[in-house]
Amino acid sequence: MTEGHVLKGVEFARTGGSVDRPLLLDLYLPEPASVLRPAIVHFHGGGWRVGARSSLGPVADGFGLTPFEVLAEAGFVVASADYRLSAEAHYPAQLHDAQAAVRWLRNHAADYGVDPTRIYAWGDSAGGHLASLVGLIGGDSPVAAVAAWYPPTDLNRMGEQALPDAVARATDPASREEQLIGAVLAEEPQKAAAASPVSYVGPGAPPFLLVHGTADRFVPAAQSQSLAAELEKAGADVELLLLDGADHMWSLPDGSSAAAEKALAATVSFFRRQSGIP
Repeated sequence: MTEGHVLKGVEFARTGGSVDRPLLLDLYLPEPASVLRPAIVHFHGGGWRVGARSSLGPVADGFGLTPFEVLAEAGFVVASADYRLSAEAHYPAQLHDAQAAVRWLRNHAADYGVDPTRIYAWGDSAGGHLASLVGLIGGDSPVAAVAAWYPPTDLNRMGEQALPDAVARATDPASREEQLIGAVLAEEPQKAAAASPVSYVGPGAPPFLLVHGTADRFVPAAQSQSLAAELEKAGADVELLLLDGADHMWSLPDGSSAAAEKALAATVSFFRRQSGIP
């Protein structure tokens, strides 16, 4: 993909409040076409504490798979958006920012040749959590399908579902999840539930692709399994892909990119099927 096909640092909203600053996204554009293109809005990971747009984390980025470019070359407009991190604002600020990115793309669909009926959400880790919330809550920023890589989906159960060798647990003092909601999970289960995608599953849920490594020491694979089960109960179209032995960011014991390649291929295939791209 040539540099001319990437628009970096596009303002899609402002934070407002006492520290008013712009929220930015990077826009990856495919070759011009005579028909409207489907689009994907991506939200980055980083435990809601760190991370930046157009990144899938240091390990995944190190594989050099260029997923945004791959999706653009497949015919999708890709918008990778920033959002407020937990040190700046607690939940639901992150959700509001994610919804604002979707609304901006829909409002500017004609400017970039986007089909407003084929806008999808995708995210990894904390970004997968936000993509799932955007898809399930809908409202004035609906998306037609969601792909989520190793997303937290039920904050109240993350601690009990953690693997024995977990690097981080939601019940740890000052965990990423507690920093997100600004409270101790055990003391504020209602806040944790309000920030959990499983709380919003209903009959109108869009199609989902959930991809998770079975050896994930940060977000247990049971989180994707739990959401998949609830989506199935609601009659939603859901695909669950578990990658054996893969840790967070698709890290494998042999250091290879095999899990990341499988996750990306499944994601491209999923969005192609949803959008009707052959």
